[in-house]
Amino acid sequence: MSWGTELWDQFDSLDKHTQWGIDFLERYAKFVKERIEIEQNYAKQLRNLVKKYCPKRSSKDEEPRFTSCIAFFNILNELNDYAGQREVVAEEMAHRVYGELMRYAHDLKTERKMHLQEGRKAQQYLDMCWKQMDNSKKKFERECREAEKAQQSYERLDNDTNATKADVEKAKQQLNLRTHMADENKNEYAAQLQNFNGEQHKHFYVVIPQIYKQLQEMDERRTIKLSECYRGFADSERKVIPIISKCLEGMILAAKSVDERRDSQMVVDSFKSGFEPPGDFPFEDYSQHIYRTISDGTISASRQEGGKVDAKTTVGKAKGKLWLFGKKPKPQSPPLTPTSLFTSSTPNGSQFLTFSIEPVHYCMNEIKTGKPRIPSFRSLKRGWSVKMGPALEDFSHLPPEQRRKKLQQRIDELNRELQKESDQKEALNKMKDVYEKNPQMGDPGSLQPKLAETMNNIDRLRMEIHKNEAWLSEVEGKIGGRGDRRHSSDINHLVTQGRESPEGSYTDDANQEVRGPPQQHGHHSEFDDEFEDDDPLPAIGHCKAIYPFDGHNEGTLAMKEGEVLYIIEEDKGDGWTRARRQNGEEGYVPTSYIDVTLEKNSKGS
Repeated sequence: MSWGTELWDQFDSLDKHTQWGIDFLERYAKFVKERIEIEQNYAKQLRNLVKKYCPKRSSKDEEPRFTSCIAFFNILNELNDYAGQREVVAEEMAHRVYGELMRYAHDLKTERKMHLQEGRKAQQYLDMCWKQMDNSKKKFERECREAEKAQQSYERLDNDTNATKADVEKAKQQLNLRTHMADENKNEYAAQLQNFNGEQHKHFYVVIPQIYKQLQEMDERRTIKLSECYRGFADSERKVIPIISKCLEGMILAAKSVDERRDSQMVVDSFKSGFEPPGDFPFEDYSQHIYRTISDGTISASRQEGGKVDAKTTVGKAKGKLWLFGKKPKPQSPPLTPTSLFTSSTPNGSQFLTFSIEPVHYCMNEIKTGKPRIPSFRSLKRGWSVKMGPALEDFSHLPPEQRRKKLQQRIDELNRELQKESDQKEALNKMKDVYEKNPQMGDPGSLQPKLAETMNNIDRLRMEIHKNEAWLSEVEGKIGGRGDRRHSSDINHLVTQGRESPEGSYTDDANQEVRGPPQQHGHHSEFDDEFEDDDPLPAIGHCKAIYPFDGHNEGTLAMKEGEVLYIIEEDKGDGWTRARRQNGEEGYVPTSYIDVTLEKNSKGS
């Protein structure tokens, strides 16, 4: 099947068809261009989306830690890679499909124009041959008519008897001339006809088939090019499918990596304070003072057992009173006056201490008007300490668990810096050896300042690591031994629950946040001590001071190196232990400054 033989008379139709083919090619190229723009915009929007939701990591503390967050950020990374593959698709289509189509369309237009021009030239040549043949034919026809007229005129004159011989001879000559001219035009017409027939045969069987064949080949090549572009269009997408599949698999793996148990544990690790929950509050019976009132206006100093109490016992109990940190600081008890204390005798001769009505009335007013001590939550005190208090170097302002984590992080950072300094020192020593062996390369003495600076840095880092490791060991020892701590009794729990350290502690007692000494009440002070004091805390062990401690802060107890003290309250995880001297003076001392020995039977008392 050939256009030259089948469509020999459809030049105009082929002209329109080839033009339609080029227009269709350009239309498909426009489609590919718009698809490229869509892919580029899609990739750009995906990248903007990823950039919008990716975290801005300004510090290490803001790095994602929870598995759900890490999975989401991994999904964002995979989505960013997916956007890159969309850009690859756009680039491949632009280079392999769109660019090739535009170049081929330009070549097609040039080739089509050339073939159509050749066809038009062949048609014009054939038309010219036809015109020449037609002119010779018309001329031959005209000469034949003129010769026929000349013959008729000659025959009429020859038959006319009246015609002269000269007229007949002239008509005869005219007839011969016209006949000769008709013969010449006849030969000319025959030649032109033969030539036209030959050119026409050549035109329709050689020239036009060749031109139409070239147009057919051009159109078929256009169709093949479209097929290749269709395939390239699909291949551009298919090439990135494996990588896109890996991106999607990465998203699925990120989703599978979410561990709710691990996230819950990280919440615990992040916010765990290391403190123990507060214990139960004891019942405070304010009515016991009313029951002690006697009709004669005196109050017996005896306890609920009704035993006798002398002045010595009363003073001893006053020493055991627990204030903000240890006993209430006060001077030696002044001598008892008759207005405040006197001795009464029983019928059997025994004596007991009684107080006047005025101190009793004052005590009742204090009970009625005094505000109850309401303990605050540790979290509130901790928040106050973090916001208002200064950040200490040993992180003692933090809860034990958070302090341990911060110290561990600092030790890791210091170890990394120490490793860098050690590597630098080794490099400087090698360079120094090279300079000593080859003086022309440099002066070994020029490296000495840098070596000295590096050694100082190494010593400083080692000291810092040692100091932080000591703090870390102290914290870990307290956290590990928390389960073996004894539980305080109800009265001791009320007084000591929530305290941490004299410098800046967390406390559950709102009244204990005042760092100043308690206000004195004049001559009622001794009465208050006797009325409110409990028995002194029993000793649960002893300790020996490893280092001296000045005890400048109120509530602390100064000690000398090697001094032996009684332990009346263990460390609660805050770094402070409550101790007592033999003379009865009590206070808090740093746990890391003492060597503690607890009695075996005191555990759990």
